[in-house]
Amino acid sequence: MAKATKKQALGRGLSALLKDPENDIKSVDDKNADKVVGNIVELEVASIEVNPFQPRTNFNEETLKELASSIKELGVIQPITVRKIEFDKYQLVSGERRYRASKLVGLETIPAYIRIANDQESLEMALVENIQRQDLDPVEIALSYQRLIDEIQLTQEQLSDRVGKKRSTIANYLRLLKLDPIIQTGMRDGFVSMGHGRALINIDDRSSQLDIYEKIISEGLSVRDTETLVREHQGKTQKNTSKSVKAKSEKLPDYVEESLSGITDYFSTKVEIKVSKNGKGKLTIPFHSKEDFIRIKKLLK
Repeated sequence: MAKATKKQALGRGLSALLKDPENDIKSVDDKNADKVVGNIVELEVASIEVNPFQPRTNFNEETLKELASSIKELGVIQPITVRKIEFDKYQLVSGERRYRASKLVGLETIPAYIRIANDQESLEMALVENIQRQDLDPVEIALSYQRLIDEIQLTQEQLSDRVGKKRSTIANYLRLLKLDPIIQTGMRDGFVSMGHGRALINIDDRSSQLDIYEKIISEGLSVRDTETLVREHQGKTQKNTSKSVKAKSEKLPDYVEESLSGITDYFSTKVEIKVSKNGKGKLTIPFHSKEDFIRIKKLLK
Protein backbone atom coordinates (compact mmCIF):
# COMPACT_ATOMS: atom_id res chain seq x y z
CA MET A 1 0.00 0.00 0.00
CA ALA A 2 2.88 2.36 0.85
CA LYS A 3 4.35 1.72 -2.59
CA ALA A 4 1.11 2.77 -4.36
CA THR A 5 0.92 5.96 -2.26
CA LYS A 6 4.50 6.85 -3.20
CA LYS A 7 3.68 6.34 -6.91
CA GLN A 8 0.67 8.67 -6.70
CA ALA A 9 2.69 11.31 -4.86
CA LEU A 10 5.37 11.12 -7.55
CA GLY A 11 2.74 11.67 -10.23
CA ARG A 12 1.43 14.74 -8.43
CA GLY A 13 4.95 16.11 -8.08
CA LEU A 14 5.62 15.75 -11.78
CA SER A 15 2.28 17.40 -12.54
CA ALA A 16 3.38 20.43 -10.55
CA LEU A 17 6.66 20.47 -12.46
CA LEU A 18 4.78 20.56 -15.77
CA LYS A 19 2.69 23.51 -14.61
CA ASP A 20 5.77 25.60 -13.94
CA PRO A 21 6.32 27.92 -16.98
CA GLU A 22 10.05 27.86 -16.30
CA ASN A 23 10.06 24.10 -16.92
CA ASP A 24 8.16 24.08 -20.21
CA ILE A 25 9.52 20.85 -21.71
CA LYS A 26 9.42 20.86 -25.52
CA SER A 27 12.00 18.22 -26.39
CA VAL A 28 13.77 15.28 -24.79
CA ASP A 29 16.90 17.46 -24.46
CA ASP A 30 15.21 20.08 -22.24
CA LYS A 31 15.92 20.37 -18.52
CA ASN A 32 13.89 17.89 -16.41
CA ALA A 33 12.64 16.10 -19.56
CA ASP A 34 14.05 12.83 -18.24
CA LYS A 35 11.87 13.21 -15.12
CA VAL A 36 8.69 13.49 -17.17
CA VAL A 37 9.00 11.75 -20.54
CA GLY A 38 8.12 8.07 -20.21
CA ASN A 39 6.94 8.43 -16.59
CA ILE A 40 3.39 8.22 -15.26
CA VAL A 41 2.04 11.70 -14.59
CA GLU A 42 -1.34 12.77 -13.22
CA LEU A 43 -2.70 15.17 -15.86
CA GLU A 44 -5.83 17.26 -15.72
CA VAL A 45 -8.45 15.79 -18.05
CA ALA A 46 -9.28 19.31 -19.25
CA SER A 47 -5.71 19.77 -20.53
CA ILE A 48 -6.00 16.81 -22.92
CA GLU A 49 -7.49 16.93 -26.41
CA VAL A 50 -8.57 14.04 -28.63
CA ASN A 51 -6.08 12.81 -31.21
CA PRO A 52 -7.23 13.86 -34.72
CA PHE A 53 -5.24 10.90 -36.08
CA GLN A 54 -7.34 8.40 -34.13
CA PRO A 55 -8.30 5.69 -36.63
CA ARG A 56 -11.11 4.36 -34.49
CA THR A 57 -14.48 5.95 -35.20
CA ASN A 58 -16.96 3.67 -33.42
CA PHE A 59 -17.21 3.54 -29.63
CA ASN A 60 -19.79 1.13 -28.23
CA GLU A 61 -21.80 3.14 -25.68
CA GLU A 62 -22.66 0.12 -23.52
CA THR A 63 -19.09 -1.10 -23.13
CA LEU A 64 -17.97 2.51 -22.57
CA LYS A 65 -20.42 2.79 -19.65
CA GLU A 66 -19.14 -0.53 -18.27
CA LEU A 67 -15.58 0.79 -18.40
CA ALA A 68 -16.70 4.03 -16.74
CA SER A 69 -18.29 2.03 -13.91
CA SER A 70 -15.05 0.07 -13.45
CA ILE A 71 -12.99 3.27 -13.41
CA LYS A 72 -15.35 4.79 -10.85
CA GLU A 73 -14.72 1.83 -8.53
CA LEU A 74 -11.06 1.04 -9.20
CA GLY A 75 -9.64 4.09 -10.97
CA VAL A 76 -7.71 4.07 -14.26
CA ILE A 77 -5.50 0.98 -14.01
CA GLN A 78 -3.67 1.38 -17.33
CA PRO A 79 -2.40 4.92 -18.01
CA ILE A 80 -3.21 6.61 -21.32
CA THR A 81 -0.42 7.92 -23.59
CA VAL A 82 -0.27 11.57 -24.63
CA ARG A 83 2.10 13.86 -26.47
CA LYS A 84 2.91 17.39 -25.31
CA ILE A 85 1.81 19.98 -27.86
CA GLU A 86 2.29 23.22 -25.90
CA PHE A 87 2.51 24.48 -22.34
CA ASP A 88 0.08 22.47 -20.19
CA LYS A 89 -1.65 21.12 -23.33
CA TYR A 90 -1.56 17.48 -24.41
CA GLN A 91 -2.97 15.31 -27.17
CA LEU A 92 -4.04 11.68 -26.91
CA VAL A 93 -1.89 9.12 -28.67
CA SER A 94 -3.69 6.06 -27.28
CA GLY A 95 -6.30 5.27 -24.66
CA GLU A 96 -9.33 7.20 -25.96
CA ARG A 97 -11.82 4.75 -24.40
CA ARG A 98 -10.21 5.25 -20.97
CA TYR A 99 -10.18 9.01 -21.57
CA ARG A 100 -13.86 9.08 -22.59
CA ALA A 101 -14.90 6.83 -19.71
CA SER A 102 -12.97 8.99 -17.21
CA LYS A 103 -14.83 12.07 -18.48
CA LEU A 104 -18.13 10.20 -18.11
CA VAL A 105 -17.55 9.67 -14.37
CA GLY A 106 -16.25 13.21 -13.89
CA LEU A 107 -12.60 12.50 -13.10
CA GLU A 108 -10.53 15.68 -12.96
CA THR A 109 -7.16 13.95 -13.49
CA ILE A 110 -5.98 10.84 -15.27
CA PRO A 111 -2.66 8.95 -15.18
CA ALA A 112 -0.72 9.36 -18.42
CA TYR A 113 2.58 8.55 -20.08
CA ILE A 114 4.00 11.65 -21.76
CA ARG A 115 5.71 11.42 -25.13
CA ILE A 116 7.47 14.07 -27.19
CA ALA A 117 6.45 13.36 -30.78
CA ASN A 118 5.82 15.18 -34.02
CA ASP A 119 2.63 14.76 -36.01
CA GLN A 120 3.96 11.92 -38.13
CA GLU A 121 5.27 10.00 -35.13
CA SER A 122 2.00 10.60 -33.30
CA LEU A 123 0.00 9.31 -36.26
CA GLU A 124 2.14 6.19 -36.52
CA MET A 125 1.97 5.49 -32.79
CA ALA A 126 -1.82 5.94 -32.73
CA LEU A 127 -2.40 3.78 -35.79
CA VAL A 128 -0.06 0.95 -34.79
CA GLU A 129 -1.35 0.94 -31.19
CA ASN A 130 -4.97 0.80 -32.33
CA ILE A 131 -4.34 -1.92 -34.91
CA GLN A 132 -3.22 -4.19 -32.06
CA ARG A 133 -6.64 -3.88 -30.38
CA GLN A 134 -9.02 -6.83 -30.50
CA ASP A 135 -12.26 -4.84 -30.86
CA LEU A 136 -11.61 -2.96 -34.10
CA ASP A 137 -13.84 -4.00 -37.00
CA PRO A 138 -12.19 -5.21 -40.25
CA VAL A 139 -12.84 -1.96 -42.11
CA GLU A 140 -11.27 0.14 -39.32
CA ILE A 141 -8.17 -2.07 -39.49
CA ALA A 142 -8.07 -1.77 -43.28
CA LEU A 143 -8.36 2.03 -43.10
CA SER A 144 -5.57 2.15 -40.52
CA TYR A 145 -3.31 0.07 -42.77
CA GLN A 146 -4.11 2.32 -45.73
CA ARG A 147 -3.32 5.47 -43.73
CA LEU A 148 0.05 4.05 -42.65
CA ILE A 149 0.84 3.29 -46.29
CA ASP A 150 -0.35 6.68 -47.60
CA GLU A 151 0.69 9.07 -44.83
CA ILE A 152 3.80 7.39 -43.40
CA GLN A 153 4.88 6.24 -46.88
CA LEU A 154 5.30 2.60 -45.91
CA THR A 155 5.34 -0.34 -48.31
CA GLN A 156 3.28 -3.41 -47.46
CA GLU A 157 6.53 -5.19 -46.53
CA GLN A 158 7.53 -2.38 -44.14
CA LEU A 159 4.03 -2.29 -42.70
CA SER A 160 4.21 -6.02 -42.12
CA ASP A 161 7.32 -5.52 -39.97
CA ARG A 162 5.79 -2.60 -38.03
CA VAL A 163 2.55 -4.34 -37.03
CA GLY A 164 3.81 -7.92 -36.87
CA LYS A 165 1.39 -9.27 -39.46
CA LYS A 166 2.00 -11.29 -42.62
CA ARG A 167 1.99 -9.29 -45.85
CA SER A 168 -0.81 -11.52 -47.18
CA THR A 169 -2.95 -10.67 -44.12
CA ILE A 170 -2.44 -6.95 -44.70
CA ALA A 171 -3.28 -7.36 -48.40
CA ASN A 172 -6.54 -9.17 -47.53
CA TYR A 173 -7.62 -6.31 -45.25
CA LEU A 174 -6.72 -3.65 -47.83
CA ARG A 175 -8.82 -5.42 -50.48
CA LEU A 176 -11.92 -4.86 -48.31
CA LEU A 177 -11.71 -1.16 -49.21
CA LYS A 178 -12.60 -2.09 -52.81
CA LEU A 179 -16.06 -3.17 -51.68
CA ASP A 180 -19.07 -0.92 -52.18
CA PRO A 181 -19.40 1.55 -49.24
CA ILE A 182 -22.76 0.01 -48.32
CA ILE A 183 -21.12 -3.40 -47.86
CA GLN A 184 -18.29 -1.81 -45.85
CA THR A 185 -20.90 -0.21 -43.58
CA GLY A 186 -22.68 -3.56 -43.22
CA MET A 187 -19.39 -5.14 -42.16
CA ARG A 188 -18.75 -2.40 -39.60
CA ASP A 189 -22.27 -2.78 -38.20
CA GLY A 190 -21.94 -6.57 -37.96
CA PHE A 191 -24.50 -7.50 -40.63
CA VAL A 192 -21.84 -9.47 -42.52
CA SER A 193 -18.43 -10.81 -41.56
CA MET A 194 -15.00 -10.29 -43.04
CA GLY A 195 -15.41 -13.73 -44.65
CA HIS A 196 -18.48 -12.50 -46.53
CA GLY A 197 -16.56 -9.41 -47.59
CA ARG A 198 -13.58 -11.41 -48.85
CA ALA A 199 -15.92 -13.52 -50.99
CA LEU A 200 -17.66 -10.46 -52.44
CA ILE A 201 -14.33 -8.82 -53.36
CA ASN A 202 -14.01 -11.34 -56.18
CA ILE A 203 -16.87 -9.60 -57.99
CA ASP A 204 -15.66 -6.45 -59.72
CA ASP A 205 -19.09 -5.02 -60.56
CA ARG A 206 -20.45 -3.17 -57.53
CA SER A 207 -24.07 -3.58 -58.62
CA SER A 208 -23.58 -7.35 -58.58
CA GLN A 209 -21.82 -7.07 -55.23
CA LEU A 210 -24.87 -5.31 -53.82
CA ASP A 211 -27.27 -7.87 -55.32
CA ILE A 212 -25.47 -10.71 -53.55
CA TYR A 213 -25.04 -8.62 -50.38
CA GLU A 214 -28.80 -8.04 -50.29
CA LYS A 215 -29.35 -11.80 -50.67
CA ILE A 216 -26.89 -12.52 -47.82
CA ILE A 217 -28.87 -10.21 -45.52
CA SER A 218 -32.36 -11.36 -46.55
CA GLU A 219 -31.59 -15.09 -46.54
CA GLY A 220 -28.99 -15.16 -43.76
CA LEU A 221 -26.40 -16.83 -45.99
CA SER A 222 -23.24 -18.26 -44.45
CA VAL A 223 -19.76 -17.48 -45.76
CA ARG A 224 -19.69 -20.83 -47.55
CA ASP A 225 -23.08 -20.15 -49.16
CA THR A 226 -21.79 -16.75 -50.28
CA GLU A 227 -18.65 -18.26 -51.79
CA THR A 228 -20.84 -20.69 -53.77
CA LEU A 229 -23.05 -17.85 -54.97
CA VAL A 230 -20.00 -15.85 -56.07
CA ARG A 231 -18.61 -18.84 -57.99
CA GLU A 232 -21.94 -19.26 -59.75
CA HIS A 233 -21.90 -15.59 -60.69
CA GLN A 234 -18.35 -15.85 -62.02
CA GLY A 235 -19.32 -18.95 -64.00
CA LYS A 236 -21.58 -16.93 -66.29
CA THR A 237 -19.88 -16.23 -69.57
CA GLN A 238 -18.91 -12.69 -70.51
CA LYS A 239 -20.85 -13.17 -73.72
CA ASN A 240 -24.14 -13.79 -71.92
CA THR A 241 -23.50 -10.91 -69.55
CA SER A 242 -22.83 -8.54 -72.44
CA LYS A 243 -26.02 -9.61 -74.19
CA SER A 244 -28.03 -9.10 -71.01
CA VAL A 245 -26.66 -5.60 -70.51
CA LYS A 246 -27.26 -4.68 -74.13
CA ALA A 247 -30.83 -6.00 -74.11
CA LYS A 248 -31.60 -4.11 -70.92
CA SER A 249 -30.16 -0.84 -72.24
CA GLU A 250 -32.22 -1.10 -75.44
CA LYS A 251 -35.44 -1.06 -73.42
CA LEU A 252 -34.62 2.30 -71.79
CA PRO A 253 -35.01 5.68 -73.51
CA ASP A 254 -31.83 7.71 -74.05
CA TYR A 255 -32.79 10.34 -71.44
CA VAL A 256 -33.05 7.58 -68.82
CA GLU A 257 -29.90 5.75 -69.93
CA GLU A 258 -27.89 8.98 -69.72
CA SER A 259 -29.03 9.60 -66.13
CA LEU A 260 -28.88 6.06 -64.76
CA SER A 261 -25.19 6.10 -63.84
CA GLY A 262 -25.45 9.47 -62.07
CA ILE A 263 -28.51 8.37 -60.08
CA THR A 264 -26.80 5.15 -59.02
CA ASP A 265 -23.69 7.06 -57.91
CA TYR A 266 -25.79 9.62 -55.99
CA PHE A 267 -27.64 6.99 -53.94
CA SER A 268 -24.62 4.62 -53.74
CA THR A 269 -26.90 1.68 -54.53
CA LYS A 270 -28.19 -0.12 -57.60
CA VAL A 271 -31.24 1.80 -58.84
CA GLU A 272 -33.75 0.01 -61.08
CA ILE A 273 -35.69 1.96 -63.71
CA LYS A 274 -38.49 0.55 -65.87
CA VAL A 275 -40.17 2.48 -68.68
CA SER A 276 -43.30 1.30 -70.52
CA LYS A 277 -44.10 1.92 -74.17
CA ASN A 278 -46.40 4.83 -73.30
CA GLY A 279 -43.50 6.67 -71.61
CA LYS A 280 -44.56 6.04 -68.01
CA GLY A 281 -41.98 4.58 -65.70
CA LYS A 282 -41.00 3.42 -62.24
CA LEU A 283 -37.80 4.08 -60.28
CA THR A 284 -36.91 1.66 -57.48
CA ILE A 285 -34.30 2.47 -54.81
CA PRO A 286 -33.47 -0.59 -52.63
CA PHE A 287 -32.19 -0.29 -49.04
CA HIS A 288 -30.45 -2.94 -46.96
CA SER A 289 -31.00 -1.86 -43.37
CA LYS A 290 -32.69 0.75 -41.20
CA GLU A 291 -29.53 2.86 -41.31
CA ASP A 292 -29.39 2.58 -45.09
CA PHE A 293 -33.05 3.65 -45.36
CA ILE A 294 -32.37 6.73 -43.19
CA ARG A 295 -29.33 7.57 -45.36
CA ILE A 296 -31.42 7.41 -48.56
CA LYS A 297 -34.27 9.35 -46.95
CA LYS A 298 -31.88 12.24 -46.17
CA LEU A 299 -30.70 12.27 -49.79
CA LEU A 300 -34.30 12.61 -50.98
CA LYS A 301 -34.90 15.79 -48.98
